[in-house]
Amino acid sequence: MLEVLREDFVRTARAKGLSRQSVLWGHVLRNALIPVITVIGLQFGNLLTGTIVVEQVFSLPGLGRLIFQAISNRDIEVVKAAVILLAFTVVAVNFIVDVLYAVIDPRLKAQDV
Repeated sequence: MLEVLREDFVRTARAKGLSRQSVLWGHVLRNALIPVITVIGLQFGNLLTGTIVVEQVFSLPGLGRLIFQAISNRDIEVVKAAVILLAFTVVAVNFIVDVLYAVIDPRLKAQDV
């Protein structure tokens, strides 16, 4: 956020007479959210892979434990289905992140996404 506050477009917006709050919410926050959304999208994949370990260690029921038990029992069909479900979820989250880029950054058009 501090880096974005030093950008030229922020000084230009202030020079045009916009209030400090309007500049912060309308210009600075939108540009500062782009790296945050990127990190959240990337960390989601790590969160899903961590469920296998956490559910096994704490004996929690869930998709991670199902995968681990299916691997232990050599149940290939369940492993395939769970991996496809996890892959679809990661792809869906990445798609949502890309759509959020277009919503947050007005310089991106629908044709760029």
